[in-house]
Amino acid sequence: MMGARATENVPGQYYVRNRCIGCSLCPEIAPANFSSNLEEGYEYVCKQPVDQAEERLCREAMEICPVDAIADDG
Repeated sequence: MMGARATENVPGQYYVRNRCIGCSLCPEIAPANFSSNLEEGYEYVCKQPVDQAEERLCREAMEICPVDAIADDG
């Protein structure tokens, strides 16, 4: 996998890599699981999914990400 993890990601299955361009799509799709670092211009995983609904939204965000910055170690 290319790109290191953004430092603010919480540990777990999903993470945002440092190639993120800060488009804010993932927090729009899964606001419970992604947050933005507006100052630095990137997103990160603030909470891992805890149910099927959150899991679905995280997968959707990963599939829609325009620069393939969201990864899944699960």
